[in-house]
Amino acid sequence: MCTALLSCLDGNADHLRHRIALAVVGLSAIERQIAFKVERGWKNLPLYADVNGNFSRDYHAIMDDGTDTAAENVFTRRDGTIRHFWGAELGFESADPGKDPTAEPDLMLLWNVLDWTPGGRGTDWYPKITY
Repeated sequence: MCTALLSCLDGNADHLRHRIALAVVGLSAIERQIAFKVERGWKNLPLYADVNGNFSRDYHAIMDDGTDTAAENVFTRRDGTIRHFWGAELGFESADPGKDPTAEPDLMLLWNVLDWTPGGRGTDWYPKITY
């Protein structure tokens, strides 16, 4: 699942960078990450190595038993201060109790990522979303 998600992010990274900064942080050595990036044909993902695991531990990408897992985090910068805005561990349970996560999938990853940010998709999104 991580590879599939990162492949989608790679395809949307140029669009995302119009509104947000994007970083992919992994526990593997950067050389290993870059070799995998080349193997997969990713061109747009900025990869960073968490060399001591502190970032991953602090932002819930390492479980209590030491197993690494996927996590998504959003940070904001306001008045020169960077703060953690939102985060989620990507487990198997639904984010909304009682809701089937496969019933109404939003397959547009670009929109999903922007919806996690304080500014959302913005008011000038094209095409305009109407309901």
